[in-house]
Amino acid sequence: MALFEPAYEEMIRNEGGYALHAVEGDRGGTTYAGVARRYHPHWSGWQYIDADDLHNPALVDCVKAFYRDEFWSRLRGDDIEDQRVAETLFDFAVNAGTGTAIKLAQSILDTSADGILGPVTLGKLNSFPAQDFLYRYAMAKVARYAEIVNRDSSQSKFLLGWINRTLKGVA
Repeated sequence: MALFEPAYEEMIRNEGGYALHAVEGDRGGTTYAGVARRYHPHWSGWQYIDADDLHNPALVDCVKAFYRDEFWSRLRGDDIEDQRVAETLFDFAVNAGTGTAIKLAQSILDTSADGILGPVTLGKLNSFPAQDFLYRYAMAKVARYAEIVNRDSSQSKFLLGWINRTLKGVA
């Protein structure tokens, strides 16, 4: 079964570590360790950031708990057999949302794309050849990123980063 800790460590590196960011054009607005204020305005870590207490160890605990509860658990990461598959799903869920990450996986697994990782999806995911899934999922992610940029050219400045993040997951 997959483990949260290594998946988390890889994802937090992809998100730029424990840093406060405000990138022009980023739809999530201000982020800390990848947690977007726009999408998660009630996250408990904002109290430390707003108090300029960025070195408080409790802030790291808030970040880790957030990702475990909001992403890993919703993806049933502990029930996914292959670590690499769990890591790519988790990382993409953080980037695109759990529903999107699951629907994309379901399209590869030829299951109903309802955005819920239930027993049927989990069974197919765990029985699908891991390397084959990783390649197909990477190509589906790249296609999705291209669609985003084709719909909104202001997002093109993120495309290379998204693609590099995707390819790192299959290398």
